[in-house]
Amino acid sequence: MRATVMHSAGDVRIENVADSRIVEPTDALVVVSRACICGSDLWPYRGLEDIPETGRRMGHEAIGVVEAVGADVRTMKAGDVVVMPFAYSDGTCVFCHEGLHTSCIRGGFFGTAAMDGAQAEALRVPVADGTLFALPVGKDDALMPSLLTLSDVMGTGHHAAVTAKVSPGKSVAVVGDGAVGLCGVIAARRLGAEHIIILGRHADRIALARELGATDVVSERGDGAVERVRQLTGGFGAHSVLECVGLEDSVRTAISIARPGGAVGRVGVPQGETLPASQPAFYNNVTVSGGPAPVRAYIEELLPDILEGRIEPGRVFDRVVSLDEVPDGYRAMDEREAIKVMIEF
Repeated sequence: MRATVMHSAGDVRIENVADSRIVEPTDALVVVSRACICGSDLWPYRGLEDIPETGRRMGHEAIGVVEAVGADVRTMKAGDVVVMPFAYSDGTCVFCHEGLHTSCIRGGFFGTAAMDGAQAEALRVPVADGTLFALPVGKDDALMPSLLTLSDVMGTGHHAAVTAKVSPGKSVAVVGDGAVGLCGVIAARRLGAEHIIILGRHADRIALARELGATDVVSERGDGAVERVRQLTGGFGAHSVLECVGLEDSVRTAISIARPGGAVGRVGVPQGETLPASQPAFYNNVTVSGGPAPVRAYIEELLPDILEGRIEPGRVFDRVVSLDEVPDGYRAMDEREAIKVMIEF
């Protein structure tokens, strides 16, 4: 079968690899029908993460059709259309029961040295009963782009909003105009925020953010961004801040624009070991929370809104490619020609 393999910064190839197969009785074999490129996939593409000498199988978001299941799989069968969260989890451990599937004792992440990636024709999914979620639609349903976001970006934007304590009538600032930030706008609006400020500088993304619910745009950076957000919030800052980038400057900005007693939800993968602006966070009693989103825990909550058309997170996909075109999809996202690329098989 064919799969995406990254060999070094900027070097993405589509290669023939060994066929995926069931190894454990709790596995499922999924034939991938749609996958995508994530903003976090750009970190190794830009040389900011180490890549094994043998290459790294990429991708952690997918929808597909179950081809076969192991002897111990109970909740799905061959032919089911399923969405695959970016982390696998058994659904039964203490952390899964607490809704923190990304900390599952038997879990892990797709597209890493330990587990193959989803930008491939097929994929072995461990602990399938706890990981996969069967969808009540056919594999070519018109809602597929939005349903695919349940594997990561919509759930991640929602996690940022939840950990930032978004609630009705409050002010929200979203740092980052990528796919996760745009889904954060959707999540904030869905949770009742009255005032949603998007911090970003790309015209196409800002236009989409406004359509999705953003009420204001801040294009300044650094101190200028902090000052502008304060102007828009009566001088106090936002009740809730969604940090959707992960760079030191974006985290510092996020903490600086939170009002005293406010909260920051961090979902951008951090590129540093220390927390910027820790003293302002301390003295202003700002709660800083977040982490890898347990998107499996959010699917049942978000799915009805997609099925009934109340939210349309699939709008973050602005380019569709075949598997052979994936290397150009990476280039397009890296050069800001695309917000998020969907791969159709």
